[in-house]
Amino acid sequence: MAINIDTLPYDCVSKILSYTSPIDACSFSMVSSTLYSAANSDSLWRTFLPSDYDDILSRTVNPSILQSCSSYKHLFYSLCQRPLLLDGGRISFKLDKCSGKKSYILPARELSITWSNDPMYWSWRPTPESRFSEVAELRTVSWLEIKGKIRTKILTPNTSYVVYLITKVSHRVYGLDSAPAEVSISIANKVQNGKAYLYNKYEDTLFYENQWKIEGKNLMIEDNNENGIQVPSKRDDGWMEIELGEFFCSEVDEEVEMSVMEVGYRLKGGLVVEGIEVRPK
Repeated sequence: MAINIDTLPYDCVSKILSYTSPIDACSFSMVSSTLYSAANSDSLWRTFLPSDYDDILSRTVNPSILQSCSSYKHLFYSLCQRPLLLDGGRISFKLDKCSGKKSYILPARELSITWSNDPMYWSWRPTPESRFSEVAELRTVSWLEIKGKIRTKILTPNTSYVVYLITKVSHRVYGLDSAPAEVSISIANKVQNGKAYLYNKYEDTLFYENQWKIEGKNLMIEDNNENGIQVPSKRDDGWMEIELGEFFCSEVDEEVEMSVMEVGYRLKGGLVVEGIEVRPK
């Protein structure tokens, strides 16, 4: 026997919708007035927030940006659209708008960067494009090594995550595209290794294609992704990201280690590091 959902108790409808996703709830809200009320209720959107959201909000650097949130739905989308700086700016937090799962960015200062405290090799400076107070810029080095760590207990359990190095390059970039870096993700006894170029001089492919067409030449650009070598890709925030690997976050608290290493004898410089992001796949 078919049951009209409009005849079900309001709490029952909200409970059913809680087993869907935020994006599904928004779609259901357009079906009927009953679903509209349930799909916009505080009781539903509270379930889409992380169970530890109170603790997360208590650690924010600027709590005033959340004072205008008039409902849990408003709070949810604020956390999706505006990353929060937590713990004095030592980490950035954000929610995925489709799933409500947590993502974090570790700033460059929270990473282990070989020789980063030696001004001969690295410089630290603020930049208005960054969400953090400073970024690390590589001056010149032959041994490039960047490492980061994060505990899975702060992530969303039973979720696949992907790790990205967030970078830019300065006008004086050199040596970063001569050889791919070794990248790895380690969790428990599992290690995932790969390779990635830290700079792609043909990142603006359309510009080069148009320029070479004007000159009557053909441009051949190798797709290194097909060879298993990652290349930088553009982000919505204006930075570039390089995939380091992925891992599965279970319900057991474990430490995840991320690593980027390019230790050839060739000198390189001009890499600007903002941090490492861990976000749902």
